[in-house]
Amino acid sequence: MDGRTKDPLRILAPNPSPLTGPGTTTFLLGRSEVAVIDPGPDDPGHLDAIVQAGRGRISHILVTHAHLDHSGGARRLSDMTGAPILAYGDALSGRSPMMRRLADQGVGGGEGLDLAFAPDISLRDGDVVQGDGWQLVAMHTPGHAGGHLSFLWDDQIFCGDLVMGWSSTIISPPDGDLGDYLRSLDRLAQLRPRRLLPTHGDAIEEPLARLADLAAHRRQRSAQILAALRNGPADAATLAARIYEVAPALMPAATRNVLAHLLALSDLGAVAPLDPLGPDTRFMSL
Repeated sequence: MDGRTKDPLRILAPNPSPLTGPGTTTFLLGRSEVAVIDPGPDDPGHLDAIVQAGRGRISHILVTHAHLDHSGGARRLSDMTGAPILAYGDALSGRSPMMRRLADQGVGGGEGLDLAFAPDISLRDGDVVQGDGWQLVAMHTPGHAGGHLSFLWDDQIFCGDLVMGWSSTIISPPDGDLGDYLRSLDRLAQLRPRRLLPTHGDAIEEPLARLADLAAHRRQRSAQILAALRNGPADAATLAARIYEVAPALMPAATRNVLAHLLALSDLGAVAPLDPLGPDTRFMSL
């Protein structure tokens, strides 16, 4: 797990699901000072595996965002190792004023929010964290979550859930923001990384193509929503039922994903809300 090999040690948590894919990947970097990125869920077996791999040298615990499958085990791991937890903030940090208003008005996202999470050290965009043989630059990359961080490691990027190796990420207001997401994708593309290291799924060896595909997917989804609205005003749930073919258990997440698109389209002036913004707001095309 020497940072200079350019291949971090990976430990896969036993939490596969429709939203996590094969499970949460925890990354370890370094030798005499070991950085842990995304300790994963509060699973004793997984945390024991991290501690054993760290060989008593874990010095930093970095968390990309406060979802339970990423941050749930952070405090227990910190207690086991004495290492501080570094992240942007708690589960509600980084939300835009509009997203805070939506939360106040009852728009529910919250899939897997770790409301008990609090870092020991708050990181901001551009902060540098380093140890023996490695250096990470924190980048604030909201979109999936308001306080989402990615970590630049030379010519590679630990990208958390902003980019996943097996699927597109969920964007669920008020935690997710489609406009922020597209801007964050563009920021990663401008850096032209050699490889992306997502917390879910395999490493992405052709990052520019993957980033372009994800942005195109969102544009296509927005076009589908606009086409559906030509039949008349509708709310996010109605549109999701028309557009998505997913298991019933995934429909609430699909509905909030559609809401994210509607809010972004509203900002662009392509649609307009007919009701005060909330979970059941109807939108019309312009």
